[in-house]
Amino acid sequence: MGLMFIRLMLSILVLLALPAVAVAQSNPLAAATSSAEKSKPADLYGRGTPRTAVTELLGALAARDYDRAGYYMDLGQGADAKPPAKAADLGKRLQIELDNSGSLMPFAALSNDPNGQTDDGLALDLEKVGTLNKDNPILLKQTQGPEGPIWRISPETVAVLKKLDVPPEQEASLTKPVGTQFAGAPIKDWLVLLAGAFSSFLALWLISKAILFVMRAVMGNEKESAVYRFSRAGLPPLALFLAVVLFNLWANDIGVSIIARQTLMRYFGIIAMISLVWFGLRLVDAITGVTSAKMARSERRQAVSVISLMRRGAKIVLLALATIAILDTLGFDVTTGIAALGIGGIALALGAQKTVENLVGSVTMIADRPIQVGDFCRVGDILGTVEDIGIRSTRIRTLTRTIVTIPNGDLSALQIENYAARDRFLFNPVIGVEYGISAAKLREGVDIVERILNEHEKIDAEGARARFVAFGDSSLNIEVFSYITVGDYAESLVIQQELLLDIYRRLTMAGLGIAFPTRTIHMIQEKPADVEGDPKPPSPPREIK
Repeated sequence: MGLMFIRLMLSILVLLALPAVAVAQSNPLAAATSSAEKSKPADLYGRGTPRTAVTELLGALAARDYDRAGYYMDLGQGADAKPPAKAADLGKRLQIELDNSGSLMPFAALSNDPNGQTDDGLALDLEKVGTLNKDNPILLKQTQGPEGPIWRISPETVAVLKKLDVPPEQEASLTKPVGTQFAGAPIKDWLVLLAGAFSSFLALWLISKAILFVMRAVMGNEKESAVYRFSRAGLPPLALFLAVVLFNLWANDIGVSIIARQTLMRYFGIIAMISLVWFGLRLVDAITGVTSAKMARSERRQAVSVISLMRRGAKIVLLALATIAILDTLGFDVTTGIAALGIGGIALALGAQKTVENLVGSVTMIADRPIQVGDFCRVGDILGTVEDIGIRSTRIRTLTRTIVTIPNGDLSALQIENYAARDRFLFNPVIGVEYGISAAKLREGVDIVERILNEHEKIDAEGARARFVAFGDSSLNIEVFSYITVGDYAESLVIQQELLLDIYRRLTMAGLGIAFPTRTIHMIQEKPADVEGDPKPPSPPREIK
């Protein structure tokens, strides 16, 4: 069934892909146009999106290449025209103002769309990327360049830069030889920022430890409660995330190099993303742990399997989102990568039939519920207890304490015998009594056994019986047929033992012995002949047991 479903899904994917192929083949002009657009050269100065424009501008400022920084100012010149000499002075003013009191938006918050953000309340050709001071935003304006739309600092922001009162000594310092610097910023600025980041993290980490300590002291024996488990899971990553937030707020209020500040804020954004994913993973484990324990106490084993599958799915989603966000922060074109994955989805599905089959098999196992975690069962030739039903496979602990892993796609096609699903156990022994008793004594034995069944509270009275069924090789056989009305196998063994001991005791008291295998041999001895030659009459047979 699972394989048929997979083939059906693959067929649908192929059918969905056919119209796009047909359109491309029927419209070669459109295909050629698309190809030409892809081969069109990008802007030489990286001004195609607000994010790349700000990043390249910071690179020019870090290298103190203020002539190049002029290409990111909209002074009315063409996109490729050489900026006037005053553009270099504007670049210096911009860097000084950003170092003193200005700020730029974090890298991840800058739009990487060629059209910018269209829902920010600004004109479609304007984009806010930071502030020069509390009253003046830094705006980018979109204009048309030879390779397509480009983003540059808007004329409004340029006008504000021209009016700024910049101390001559600060402007002159930008033309002096570079001293002790790293990556375009003074070493002391890096040390100040790193010390602030470490201090904020250490302070919040100590606060989280103190909160957990107080909770342990207050709760006492209740420290393993759900509230404490959630707090213990969430506080460490939450402290790391809040430390990054506090660092961003603090860094924008101190007069350090915008280069160092923006670089650290960019990569601390990755740490913030990792902390959020860490928080999500620990929270998922805590929630599923508490829920699974609750379901196990109420013996809802199928719910435990569903929770386990949902936990794995949630973790995969969290890790996938974190990976995309981190790659985006590092500057990779995530949109193109996702599009490539969509185009290659059909090929991936065709090459991963078994993986998809196992995934469908796991969903089938959860929905159909032939077995649950903790069930004792037989799957094919394997006998054991189900330990885990995963996304790809199911693990079974055998009686020899080994682990057998069965892919869910194969498991759904095997015959499964679930012993844990029994609501009662068959009690069906055959009791053999010794030969040599009368028919009345044998009937008394049958009545004794049937009376024992009817008197026991754990025997289903309906259909319970004892009958003399056969003359065996060594015994007169009484067959017992009844059900023990318990669902636990260990408990059924205890009741079975009680019944057998009671039957043995009462049959012995009635003078009925339990037979064991015996054989009677008749030996005939010939009498020696007398003097006349007559044979001796045979002696009577002798019984040997």
